[in-house]
Formats: sequence, structure tokens, C-alpha cells
Amino acid sequence: MNDSQATELNEKTIAEALTTVWLGHAVHYFDELDSTNDTLAELAQAGAPHGTLVITDYQRQGKGRQQRRWEAPAGSSLLLSLLFRPNWPVEQANWLVMIGGLAALRTIELTTALAAGLKWPNDVMVRTGEGWRKAGGLLLETSLSDAGVEQAILGIGLNVNIPAADLPAADTPATSLLAASGHSVPRLPLLVRLLQTLESLYEAAAEGHSPERFWTERLLTLGQQVTGSDGEHTVSGLATGTDNWGRLLVRDDAGRTYTFAAGDVTLRKKRR
Repeated sequence: MNDSQATELNEKTIAEALTTVWLGHAVHYFDELDSTNDTLAELAQAGAPHGTLVITDYQRQGKGRQQRRWEAPAGSSLLLSLLFRPNWPVEQANWLVMIGGLAALRTIELTTALAAGLKWPNDVMVRTGEGWRKAGGLLLETSLSDAGVEQAILGIGLNVNIPAADLPAADTPATSLLAASGHSVPRLPLLVRLLQTLESLYEAAAEGHSPERFWTERLLTLGQQVTGSDGEHTVSGLATGTDNWGRLLVRDDAGRTYTFAAGDVTLRKKRR
């Protein structure tokens, strides 16, 4: 990482580079903070508009799913959260994770020529010489009512210019765009393309077009023997597909199909 990589992101440069109609136009940049999701939740409570962006160069307490930490060296990655007020049915909330994942894949592939895919439900994966490695993730936090999704905060983290030696140890082996491609990637154009792609996908979803077919096509989990757990049940079987809301379908060895809306899914080791 060099100085230009570390300092290229700020409210002025982002505002001048944006190509979106509304997404990210209310932008709040921080050199560092605890969590972009938590900061955006405070701004939302104070009346921040639909499409607000919070972005930082360093998160002291970055959050992943299942209370895991999201760690990245300062100035190395894209660490951001976006506010949506979609007025969607509750079951449609997960579409935000789906379109966020699709936007990340398309951005990575168009910017770096790396092959990218998704590990259900929210891991962004990149193909490396050592196989598929995690290059990013998404975290959705929602405020729901009987009327539907009142507010949703979508956190996105992408490992951009983290050297291979500095990648965190994790259950799912990690990589970065730098480590996978061998080249540093300017973060501002990456951010601009990500927001433009996500806005387009959001507009389609808002018109009722499900992203499920496109999302399912990019799921590396399908066709794999997996073990799924939702906190109450643990099932081993074949990941056969998803439903319209992105819930994973797992068929066990007895032919019963289980639906996982959240939780952990891991590849099941083959029996010897």
C-alpha cells in the first residue's frame, strides 16, 4: 500500500467521482471509527436519508456475521455501510444481501478480471491459484414492523490492497484483490463502480424483479455436500438450491429438504 492508496478516499473525492443518481450522495467519511454499521444507525436515527453512505479507512470494531470480527489494516480496503428505506415486505429484506453480493462480484470481475463467486449467504469469494478464497462479506441489519422493512443497513467489506502476509487467519481462508491478482487496485474507482452497480440492481428489485436467479447462478455452495446450522438444527446434506427469498435448501441423506434462512453453512468433508 502506498500513500495515494491510503488517502484517495474522502468526502470530496467520492462526491466528485460518483456516477449514481441517489446512492451515496449523502456521504460521511471517517479516517477511523468503531463500526460503519453502528455509525450509520446513529445517523439514521437522526434522520439520514435513503442512500446515505458511511465509509472509513479503518474499523476498530468491524462486525461480521455471527458476532465475528472484520479486520483490515488501515487504508487497505473498502469498508462501508449503506442506508435503505425500502418499504418492502419483511421476507424481501434478504434481497439487499443478494444484490449487494451481485454488485460486489460484477465490480471485482470488471475491475480486476478475477473470477468471483458467492458462498451462501454473504461471503464474496475470489478464485486464486490455491482455490476459492474469501475477499469480502456483507452484513445486513434491519428494522422491521408489521408493515415491512422500515430501514436496512447493508455493510460491505472488500479486501482490496492487503498484502498476502497481512491477511487475517479465518475458518474460510482469506485473500485480497492485490494478493489474488498481483496488482494493487485503486479503491475510488472500485467504490464508484460498486455503488453504480448496486443502485441499478436496487432499482430493479424495487420494481419487484427478484435477483434470486442471478444470485443462485453465482453461488459456489450449490451442488456441494454441506452442514447447515441455524442455531437450533444442524443438518448435513446436499445444497440443492434457494427459494425466491434466498433461503438455502439442503437435502439430507434420507431425502428430506430443510430450509435455512440464516446461520452457518460449511462444506462437509468427504468420508474416507
